[in-house]
Amino acid sequence: MEQARGKRAKERSDGHLFDRELDHLPPEVRWREWMNRVEATIFAASEPVSREVLTRIVGKTCSIDLLIDDIREELRGRPYDLVAVASGWKHLTRPAYADAIRTAVGSSERAVDLTQSEVLVLMCIAFFQPITRAELSSFFGKEISRDLIGNLRSFGLIASGPRSPTPGAPYTYVTTKQFLLEFGLETLRDLPDFEALEDAGLLSKEKLLAGDVMPGFSGPGESDADADE
Repeated sequence: MEQARGKRAKERSDGHLFDRELDHLPPEVRWREWMNRVEATIFAASEPVSREVLTRIVGKTCSIDLLIDDIREELRGRPYDLVAVASGWKHLTRPAYADAIRTAVGSSERAVDLTQSEVLVLMCIAFFQPITRAELSSFFGKEISRDLIGNLRSFGLIASGPRSPTPGAPYTYVTTKQFLLEFGLETLRDLPDFEALEDAGLLSKEKLLAGDVMPGFSGPGESDADADE
């Protein structure tokens, strides 16, 4: 056994093997090293880090969820947190410090400023994806303009999905990873229900039923034929 451990240690020192298990360390030290590895990896990444990626750097018996819980506990009181978003984890500063950060360094990201019409179309795409523009138009009883769809695409919130099996095989639309990031969602299962949207002032059932939620969708000359490109 000692010979096998010595061989593994030599392989590690020669750079031939990354030791995930750390079975030569006491349990407390091993757990701390796994925590450090996970936090360092997430800190260095520009995108949310998935569970699959994190399992490459910790032992096979290690619980990623418990590691994350311990890291988050240590971050209590800090100006940033470890947040589950877009099917992974990412370091994010707490909202209370947003003004201070903008004052100090400005903002390098383009602000997403959506109209109520765009919010409602985006909501419907999120809930009913994949969905075509014609289906969106039918849902609201008004033509959805290509300009509106183009604006959502320009923000990276939606993308083209598979072609619909309906006549003409139009493209469908689906939400993106950027959509999850923008709205702080881990997966689409975290979408709020319609009542929560109404409470937030983003949806009015009365206006929706009356067909009066988005009077400025498009002009009457635009047809379904040129919708899904």
